[in-house]
Amino acid sequence: MPLEAPARIVSELTSRGYNAEREAVTRLASAADPGAALERVLEDIPDDALVVRTEHVEAALSTDDAGGSAEPSSESAAVGDGPTPVDHSSTDPSPTPSASTGTGGASGGERADPAPVETEGSPSANRSADPAQRSVEIVGDMTGQSTGTGEYSDFVSVFRDRLDRLGAKLRGRINHRPATAIQSMPGGSEVAMVGLVNDIRSTASGHWLVELEDATGTFPWLVMKDREYVDLVDELLCDEVLAMEGTLADDSGIAFVDSMHFPDVPRTHEPSTADRHVQAALISDVHVGSQEFMADAWNAFADWLHTPEAEHVEYLLLAGDMVEGVGVYPDQDDELDIVDIYEQYEAFSEHLKKIPGDIEIVMIPGNHDAVRLAEPQPGFDEELREIMSAHDPQIVSNPSMVTVEGVSVLMYHGVSLDEVIAELPEDKASYDDPHKAMYHLLKKRHVAPQFGGHTRLAPEEKDYLIIDEVPDIFHTGHVHKLGFGKYHDVLAINSGCWQAQTDFQKSVNIDPDAGFAPIVDLDTLDVTVQKFS
Repeated sequence: MPLEAPARIVSELTSRGYNAEREAVTRLASAADPGAALERVLEDIPDDALVVRTEHVEAALSTDDAGGSAEPSSESAAVGDGPTPVDHSSTDPSPTPSASTGTGGASGGERADPAPVETEGSPSANRSADPAQRSVEIVGDMTGQSTGTGEYSDFVSVFRDRLDRLGAKLRGRINHRPATAIQSMPGGSEVAMVGLVNDIRSTASGHWLVELEDATGTFPWLVMKDREYVDLVDELLCDEVLAMEGTLADDSGIAFVDSMHFPDVPRTHEPSTADRHVQAALISDVHVGSQEFMADAWNAFADWLHTPEAEHVEYLLLAGDMVEGVGVYPDQDDELDIVDIYEQYEAFSEHLKKIPGDIEIVMIPGNHDAVRLAEPQPGFDEELREIMSAHDPQIVSNPSMVTVEGVSVLMYHGVSLDEVIAELPEDKASYDDPHKAMYHLLKKRHVAPQFGGHTRLAPEEKDYLIIDEVPDIFHTGHVHKLGFGKYHDVLAINSGCWQAQTDFQKSVNIDPDAGFAPIVDLDTLDVTVQKFS
């Protein structure tokens, strides 16, 4: 039995019925023959002991040293190299990201572990960084802050808040006038307005009529079909905040559009970076409980995190859908390996324990998770948090802004990407290039602008879905496709999934990118993709 990897030592101890201290496992892994050392510890450990402690290991190793070290077992071979990193720091990668597949340490078979040891996670991979250098700050976590009751006043509050906050980013660029003031201005006047897109429709002549609404009323704006910016109409979604400038018709009943402005990311944006070389793994859509959950790939990922190649990976950011859930889509029961939702989370927790214990984890829920479907989604309830407590992860709402060593990461599961891809032309947003759909959310400075469509939105007293501050990284999942690029120097990453194609996905023509782990260098914002399937 090769015992060179700490994770395998944990598994072996578990199969013998023992818990273990982290340092004890590390000492065993560093022994000349970990297998022989483990057998000696288990021979000498008191019969009533349930936890293998450091002193048990040291006592066994000192006995071996006194009697002469045994020759290393022929089974204690080197683990071998993990997956070879492939640099994809290009700002506009190809739709199918190339990545190499590792050999050796990335085990190809599913582990037959019984219940893993009840620790905070698998032992560390000897990450040498001082833990004091690490920092994680959360902004925008609305868990426990929901006040919406579904009353009409809640809807009014959330849209007024949206208009006020996003409108403030636009009013300085134009000479804004309220809708009622524009109606009273003489024909031929130069006018400008900031408002919510209330309606978009084409005219019989092929022009476009866009109706903007503010707190005073609505006003129609005509986009002529021969103007250079008419293509922007294809990008508009109802309920987003927009500014328009133009000229009033003679009767002042409509304005002819001369220019359009989105809240957008300023072109002067300069991303922040970490002060040292440190990496974060960005993943999503694990879907434990599905028959198509890729346990082999997950185990390979966990094993790789224990190798020297991954020693700088100190953060794991998981953007929702930890489990497959129950009743999410028609006939889902036929595709479930685990039918009880709590058992799904218990199984997810077991897989999470294989991650090194010294990696900081931040998680948000997704639409398959056991939280409300309407966004923003609060973090999990206490019962589920207790089930997933192995690493003491930070569990926050969807969306949330997570700042890791000075690098801000906007984590959003990504349900609204379905709507963006459905509404916009294929050359502007598609499942093959999910990061390009994310660009439009950055441009609109809102993660789910359209109300009443596919994406369920919860009315609150404030709009938690606004992108107030420009992030350095925008991380989503949901669509099960891998893609990344930069928009105005914001790194947008959709991280793929850990679930092979289901029958339901086949029926809707989704071919997932599964078993990938994008790794971001936080000091440069370069991206490397690791492939584990």
